[in-house]
Amino acid sequence: MHDDHHGHVPGLYRRGFLIASGAAAGALALSGCAGASGPGRSDAEGGEGTPRRGGRLRAAFAGGGASETLDPHLSNLFADAARAKALYDKLADYGADLSARPRLAASWEPDTTLKRWKVSLRDAVFHDGKPVTAADVLHSYRRIADPKRAFRARASLEPIDLAASRALDERTVEFVLKRPTAEFPNVMAAFGAYIIPASAREGDFDHAPVGSGPFRLLSFTPGRSTLLRRHDAYWEGAPHLDELEFVVADEESARVNALLGGQVEYAHELNPATARAHEHGGRVSIVRLRNSAMQSFAMKTDRPPFDDRRVRQALFLVADRAELVRSALSGAGEIGIDLFGKGYEYYADGLPQREQDLGRARRLLKEAGADDLRITLDTSPVATGFTEAAAVFRDQAAKAGITVRVRTGSKDTYWKDILDAGTLCCYRSGAMPIESHLSQRLLTDSTTNATHWRHSDFDALYQQAQSTRDPEQRADVYARMQRRLYTEGPFLIWGFADWILGTARNVRGIARTAPANTLDWARFDKVWLA
Repeated sequence: MHDDHHGHVPGLYRRGFLIASGAAAGALALSGCAGASGPGRSDAEGGEGTPRRGGRLRAAFAGGGASETLDPHLSNLFADAARAKALYDKLADYGADLSARPRLAASWEPDTTLKRWKVSLRDAVFHDGKPVTAADVLHSYRRIADPKRAFRARASLEPIDLAASRALDERTVEFVLKRPTAEFPNVMAAFGAYIIPASAREGDFDHAPVGSGPFRLLSFTPGRSTLLRRHDAYWEGAPHLDELEFVVADEESARVNALLGGQVEYAHELNPATARAHEHGGRVSIVRLRNSAMQSFAMKTDRPPFDDRRVRQALFLVADRAELVRSALSGAGEIGIDLFGKGYEYYADGLPQREQDLGRARRLLKEAGADDLRITLDTSPVATGFTEAAAVFRDQAAKAGITVRVRTGSKDTYWKDILDAGTLCCYRSGAMPIESHLSQRLLTDSTTNATHWRHSDFDALYQQAQSTRDPEQRADVYARMQRRLYTEGPFLIWGFADWILGTARNVRGIARTAPANTLDWARFDKVWLA
């Protein structure tokens, strides 16, 4: 094992869960590099000089303790996702606008029914020099879909009939789907859907993993350090760095101190107060990844009082969104209008910004027979700003005659607790396509439907969108769904938080417009040391 002389950073273990799925706190689950910056290039590279080859970058993340694994299909934490991205590839990943971009898949094409998709693989090799083939892709997806296993991407791959799917040749896969699916590229980009060799053995992941990613493993000590070396034959070009080391620092203060002390060059997940303290000090660079985390209150629509849409509409009007962003996020974010995915593909632009209107809120409550509304708001220190947002909203609601009781739950069980219990709760989500947000959280049979929003006509619109081949027509259907949510939906989406990183002053190539969980987040193969 690596002797770790480059600095294991001590700290209390605190799990840094991804933030894409409320039920898992982090799926975080969140879309590549063929965006505005051009294929294969970070959006930061253009103005930072000529990349320099060499050196080791040490990156501090919150970890998962002694149970950490390098099995990419078990990725759950931010550290897991960053390591998996360094060692492996997916067929597709999400660009900054959360549209699917080709990765190991050079191209894809559906038939007229949208139930068969032909995927052509690019010329890529694994770390052992063997080519990435259609057999490897099918093996990977079948492993993920194994009902006896608990792999994160299993639900995302559900639309695929893997028994009927087949390899047409060594570099062409025909995926057969169970239903028309216009957004099948999102399935290929799903969190954790990494491609492994068909020859991979179950016991090899933590000591001899073979991927096709930009780095290969030198050593791994769970809960402490992961040391990687440049993969010179990487299909997108060898990384600039010679080596990349992930070190564990579970507390934010430990990551900051390690960065300030020169023990690491990259610190993941800093809080807004830290960013303000160091943004202009000259010792480190602060990077803000905008629109990385939706911040909201989720209302259960299958029980009083939120089974009455007028009560939901009243709460929309109670919120002073600017104050919530200023107080709960320390200003590190921007206000929302009760729709997920601001700036993402298919986002319904043009709807008016909602402003606080206490008079109209009171009138709606009176019409609903809820003049003396009393509700419990569940919150927890499980996520930045949750307890602060609950306190601010309690005071805002009081101005409309609403009594809000704040109930603080356990960090360890919060996401499980609020899925079916309670009536109103603090909720957040990381970056993911708007289509995924709709399908995972707002359909009658969605397994992470924390608001219990269940409407057959809404489900039908989603199915219509999925069977619509033309992107513009599909966008029109998604816009209809979002207008419904804007008018009477179950999420009071008051803001979008920045995701904050810190780096040493000599670090270059960090993407600055990629939300957390998208392709260019933690793209260490595009980073160099000046």
